[in-house]
Amino acid sequence: MGIIKKQSISGSIYSYIGVGLGFLISGILFPNLLSKNEIGLLRILVSYSTLLAQFAVLGFNTVTIKLFPNFRSTEKKHHGFLGLALLISLIGFIITVAIYLGLHHYIVNNAKDKSSLFIPYYYYVIPLLFFTLLFGIFDTYYRVLYNAVKGIIYKEVVQRSLIIVSVILYFFKLIDFHVLVILYTLAIISPSLFLLAALAKDKLLFLKPDFSFIDKKLAKQMASVAFFGIVASYSGVLVVNIDLIMVDHYLGLSNVGIYTITFFFGTLILVPLRTMGKISSVVIADAWKTNDLKTIMDIYRKSSLSLSVAGLLLLIGIWGNIDNIFKIIGTDYESGKYVILFIALANITDVFLGVSPHIIVNSPHYRWLSFLLIFFTILVIVTNYIFIPMYGIIGAALASLISKAAYNMAKYLFLYWKWRFQPFTVKHLYLIAISIFTWYLSELIPPFNHFIIDIIIRSAIITLLFTTSVYYLKISNDINTSINKIYHRLSGH
Repeated sequence: MGIIKKQSISGSIYSYIGVGLGFLISGILFPNLLSKNEIGLLRILVSYSTLLAQFAVLGFNTVTIKLFPNFRSTEKKHHGFLGLALLISLIGFIITVAIYLGLHHYIVNNAKDKSSLFIPYYYYVIPLLFFTLLFGIFDTYYRVLYNAVKGIIYKEVVQRSLIIVSVILYFFKLIDFHVLVILYTLAIISPSLFLLAALAKDKLLFLKPDFSFIDKKLAKQMASVAFFGIVASYSGVLVVNIDLIMVDHYLGLSNVGIYTITFFFGTLILVPLRTMGKISSVVIADAWKTNDLKTIMDIYRKSSLSLSVAGLLLLIGIWGNIDNIFKIIGTDYESGKYVILFIALANITDVFLGVSPHIIVNSPHYRWLSFLLIFFTILVIVTNYIFIPMYGIIGAALASLISKAAYNMAKYLFLYWKWRFQPFTVKHLYLIAISIFTWYLSELIPPFNHFIIDIIIRSAIITLLFTTSVYYLKISNDINTSINKIYHRLSGH
C-alpha cells in the first residue's frame, strides 16, 4: 500500500488542481461565454474520439496492465513492449478510421436537424482519436512503471490550462469560435505530446519489439486478454459517453450543453477513485501474479473506506451548495439540477466498491469483467432509451444511476462469490449516518447575502463537522494517520 498511498496523495493534489481548473472551465467560462450548442459541440467531439480510441487500442492497454510484469526488464528494455503496443494500436487506428469514415453519411444525416453545428467539424474527430489513443498507450506504460502521476499532470493540469487560455483569447475577441475549436482540439491532444517528450527524456522510448521473447503460450494469453480487453474497455467508455450521444440524438446539442455542465459537478466525486485506481491496478496485477490474496483484500477494503469518506464529503458539499452552483453557472442550466444529484449518487456506488474493477480485470477470471460490462452497457442503453424521451436530461442521469447501481451490485456479488472478498464493515454505516447528519445540519444554516460568502462558510462548516466526526470515530486509520501528520507538521511537534 506504500506505493499506492504515496502516489495517490501526489496524484490527488494534481487531480484537485485539475478539478479547480475544470470548475473554472465548466462552471464559469463555458456557461457564461459559450452557447449551449457550442458547449455541446466541444463535448461531443471528445466523446466520439474517446469512444473510438477505446476500440482502436484493440484491448492492448488491458494487456499492458495485466501482462507487463512478464516483460518487465530494465536491462532488456522491457523487451520492446512499448513498440509492440504502438504497432498494434496503429493497426487499430487504421481500422477505426475506416469504420468512422464509412459511417459519415449516417452520422451527418442524423446531425442535420438538432446538431448541425457538428457537421463542419466531423473530421476533427480523427486527429482527436489518434492522440487520445497515443495518450492511453503512453499513460498506461508509465503507470506500469509505477509513475501514474505524470499522465495526471499533463491531462488534468496542463490540458485544462491550455483550454482556459484558449477561452480567454475568445473572450477578448482575439479569435473567433472556429479558431477556438482548433485551439481546443490542440489542447486535448497536448498531453500525448508531452508524454512522448517525457518518455524520450527519461530514455524509456524503446520502440523495437522483441518478438522472439513472445512464445506461443504468452502470445495466446495476450490475444485472450486483448480480446476481452476490447470488450471491457470499449464497454466502459461506451457507458460513460452513450448518455451524451443519446441526449444529442433525442434532444440536440443544446441539451448536451446543459447535460455536460451539470454532469461535471456529479463526476467530481470520482476524482479520488480515478487517482487511486491508476496506481493500485499495477500493484494488484503484481499481487495476482504471486496469488497474494491478502494484499488484494487489504487494498480492496482500505480503498473502499478511504474513497467512501472522500466521496461522501464531496457529495454533501456539492448538494449542500446546490443553489450556489446555479448562481455561478446561471439559471439557464437549472433544468440539470437533478442531473447533478443522480450522477453523484451513481458515482457514490462506484466509490463504495473501491478498486473492484481493477481486482477483477487483473485476476485469472478477468473475462468476467467483460461480461459484467456488457450487462452494464445493455442496461445503460435500454434505460436511456426508456427515460430520455420521458424525462429529458434528468432521464439520462436517472438511467446512469439505475445502471451503475445494478452493475456495482453485480461486481460486489462476483468478488464475494469467487474469493469471499468483501469491503464493507460497520464503519460504512457510521459514515453514511455522519453524512446524513452533516447534510441535515448544513440545511439549517441560513443563506448569506452573497453566494461566494455562503459557499465559503457553508463548505467550511460541512468539512469541519464531517472530518471531525470521521476522525473521532476512527473511520479510517489511513485518514487519521494523515491528519495526525499534518497536525504535527503545522504545530511543530
